[in-house]
Amino acid sequence: MKTFIRGVFVVVSTFAMCAAAFAQTWPARPVKIIVPFAAGGPADNYARFIAQRLSESLGQSFVVDDRPGGGSIIGTDVVAKSPADGYTLLLMSNTHTVNETLMPGKPFALMKDFVGIAPINYSDLVLVANPSVPASNLKELLALAKAKPGKVNYASSGPGTPYHMAGELFKSMSGVYLVHIPYKGSSGARTDVMGGQVELMFDAVTTMAEVIKAGKVKAIATTGLQRSSVLPDVPTVSEAGVPNYEATIWLGLMAPKGTPKAVVDRLNEAVSKIASQPDVKAAWGKQGATPLVMTPAAFDKYLQDDIAKWSRVIKSANIKAE
Repeated sequence: MKTFIRGVFVVVSTFAMCAAAFAQTWPARPVKIIVPFAAGGPADNYARFIAQRLSESLGQSFVVDDRPGGGSIIGTDVVAKSPADGYTLLLMSNTHTVNETLMPGKPFALMKDFVGIAPINYSDLVLVANPSVPASNLKELLALAKAKPGKVNYASSGPGTPYHMAGELFKSMSGVYLVHIPYKGSSGARTDVMGGQVELMFDAVTTMAEVIKAGKVKAIATTGLQRSSVLPDVPTVSEAGVPNYEATIWLGLMAPKGTPKAVVDRLNEAVSKIASQPDVKAAWGKQGATPLVMTPAAFDKYLQDDIAKWSRVIKSANIKAE
């Protein structure tokens, strides 16, 4: 028995030493960050920002590779099937936690086939209304929706998108019934809200800030737990009448399951340092984004909680993927 225990100890110690040595030499070649969303969007832009800063801090190139399609499924599956060696990473968002319930037939499972590295940041949305809507604040909007159930509608960029899920969570928590009008992208939805064909929309704060200032829509409330730095005079949904409501767009990094813990920890430390830098906080603040800093274990818990949150909303509203 003692011989067996000594043998196990030697194996474990050797494995630990090899993992530590690998982490010290990693990255020895360029690292790819796959973004399963379209180029030019927020996910792509923040991925390129993080890639540049990681290149500077870790002394090796981090290259962004956009692989959009299938509601994030195509690019994500590429990462799931990649070697777990720290050289292929996934830029992910809450689209992924929504898809765990919305798309049960996808070829991977987030918490089974990936390991969380670190969150990056989150951005608030804003609930806006066409100027003709007879409600200028959340209290008045709730009263209007309750007085006219099924007569007030809201646009989104499509089923299962963060904008759609924000609306369904709002319906669930406020007890009002709004009709969902899905579009194939945000631009068409935005145009019709400004034109008065649709009354309401949840949209990105930074996208809508100038539109609000121009009077083309009116801001009802923002969706974070604290007021947005971009729209500080607009109350949150939570403070204005739906306590504890929160629906944001957040981003993070994951890697294939089995990626060495030492590499995950090193990446987490590097990303956390980047997100904590004063110039980064200031730059992101102007864009309506707030840094998120967590350990890998805390990030895994965050992911699990988000999956559960949106699963309840999807099942309650009977939401189906396109």
